[in-house]
Amino acid sequence: KTAIARSFSRAASTYDSVADLQRRVGHRLLEKAAATTAETVLDLGCGTGFFSEALQATFADSQLIGLDLAEGMTRYAASHHKGMWLCGDAEQLPLADNSIDVIFSSLAIQWCENNAQLFSELFRVLKPGGQLLVATLGPDTLKELRRAWQAVDDYVHVNRFVSEGDLTSSMQQAGFLSPHIAEEIFTLEYARLTDLTRELKHLGAHNLNRGRKQGLTGKQQLRQLVAAYDRQRNAKGLLPATYQAWFAQLNKPTAEARRYG
Repeated sequence: KTAIARSFSRAASTYDSVADLQRRVGHRLLEKAAATTAETVLDLGCGTGFFSEALQATFADSQLIGLDLAEGMTRYAASHHKGMWLCGDAEQLPLADNSIDVIFSSLAIQWCENNAQLFSELFRVLKPGGQLLVATLGPDTLKELRRAWQAVDDYVHVNRFVSEGDLTSSMQQAGFLSPHIAEEIFTLEYARLTDLTRELKHLGAHNLNRGRKQGLTGKQQLRQLVAAYDRQRNAKGLLPATYQAWFAQLNKPTAEARRYG
């Protein structure tokens, strides 16, 4: 987590310039929001605070709280947007029980280590009847890059994400009833592999997994990687990069719903 926080803090000033996918996914998640009034909205994994105005427009007259693991991100958000900005861990939220009406979290929870603990915390801070809007990434994300690296060596070079079954199981264990995940595939295209790797670096989303190779990659390995990815060029001659996005809209049941649900 320290490495993740440090990486995203360093990327705060460059993040918005390359975050096209993150914007598309976040706007799709907002479209799934149920119309409701809200006193307090939590933007979990708020990053640079890009969605603060859209959230306050969607949930009128609400107080916005932005929370991110990366201190550099919350400093950036506080200097560019209105709201309350907190640095904290989604798995140990510094918030009171039953205090939040809506939690919005777009492309953030994939960096958490313990989904059972995460969703238990989200359930705890939501008010009964409160709404959880979450978008995250599935294990097919960046499958082309993973496939290319597998032709080079056996190290972990691409971030790994949990299965749909593990995700829904954690939601159910926390107390969310009948969770459903909707999948959407986003495919970005690049002329060169360096365009993709530079974008991941500027996002702060480069490889942070255990099992990754330590130290620099040699020139011969880089040539092998480029050649392996080039073999996956599409009909337009471009390099595809797949993102498997999962969306869920959940509600914390009221006491009555839990009794009869």
